[in-house]
Amino acid sequence: MRGSLRRACLMAALMLLAGCVRLVPEGHGPGAVSRPLPPSSVVAPPVPATALLSGVRPGPPVTSLGLRQPNAAGVLGSFIESCPRLVQRNDASGLTSGTDWQAACAAAPAWPASNAAGFFASYFETAEVSDGATFVTGYYEPEISGVRVRQPGFDVPVYGLPADLVRARPGDAPPTASGNQPLGRYDPATGQFAPYFERGEIEDGGLAARGLEIAWAADPIDFFFLQIQGSGRLRAPDGSVMHIGYAGQNGREYAGIGSLMRQRGLIGTAPGQYAGSMQGIVQYLHDHSDEGRALMRENKSWVFFKEIGGDGPLGALGVPVRGRTSVAADPAFVPLGAPVWLSVDRGEASGLWVAQDTGGAIKGANRFDSFWGAGPDAKAVAGGMSARGKALLLLPKGTLARIRPR
Repeated sequence: MRGSLRRACLMAALMLLAGCVRLVPEGHGPGAVSRPLPPSSVVAPPVPATALLSGVRPGPPVTSLGLRQPNAAGVLGSFIESCPRLVQRNDASGLTSGTDWQAACAAAPAWPASNAAGFFASYFETAEVSDGATFVTGYYEPEISGVRVRQPGFDVPVYGLPADLVRARPGDAPPTASGNQPLGRYDPATGQFAPYFERGEIEDGGLAARGLEIAWAADPIDFFFLQIQGSGRLRAPDGSVMHIGYAGQNGREYAGIGSLMRQRGLIGTAPGQYAGSMQGIVQYLHDHSDEGRALMRENKSWVFFKEIGGDGPLGALGVPVRGRTSVAADPAFVPLGAPVWLSVDRGEASGLWVAQDTGGAIKGANRFDSFWGAGPDAKAVAGGMSARGKALLLLPKGTLARIRPR
């Protein structure tokens, strides 16, 4: 959930060990092994996969799914919030257009929540993409101690986006591998483009006294992990909560400290090592403050935040994601805003959801990341979520007849 929610990752320990921003399945991400192909095996880049190209077939009637009323009511509420974006956005999956959703979106606000299951049965049909086999993980919104105004015990600055963080003008720096101009700053003394301040420089006061502080956190380690996840809550001693979300990044190199710690034998399963889990990583950082601070500084990336209004973090669709209602999905296979039915081997994850977010490692057909909200229970469920089963998309009635002509 970044630039959207992107940021509250499902299994922080695994993310860190993989050296990425979200959970990365085996064989993907910056930690994956890359071997050059022999010249004879080099082929043209494949056509990007989409739901339409992967194959779509009709599923069972919505009435046969046994929708549970409380679950359906929650999804109806989130679907209504998604509709203004859903009817306007381009659908990368190839399944729908904005006009396909207009009838359901027009009817939804006036539909009685007490009969939410009837709404989905009236306006939707189910579709199975590829073989329908799904893998579902979980994520949550982290919460750490923090306040708006600095006070004793809260000395870790939470910075808003600085005005001098810009992209280089063409010709002032070479483009990145993605073809974009790099992020950095122009030195006020020389006018030359330079990389932006890295983590250590910022922690040493590189941005101090510029009025960029939007809040103050209590624990630098907690804040470090909140930065990795990209959004979260700051809870003050008086119980008040401030939602903060991703505003930007300094353009510097990201390093997964879990990977570094494993390489150096600091975590693992050998006697004397800290456990190779989120808890083990955090315990090491607390027990070895100087070494831990140096380790965290090896991750030069720094995330800037903004306060988020409303009652929840924002997903990629630009609307709040809700616990036990929203899932992240690959927009090449699921229209963002579409309801999704999951029938998996974890009962708490089975049922109706709505796709409102994306994730860097949430790729492919029927790959979902379920959002569980905030708090200890959400953290426990999300961290242990690994479910397999079947997935169905709920598409506006008539969609299948259009994309699968007889």
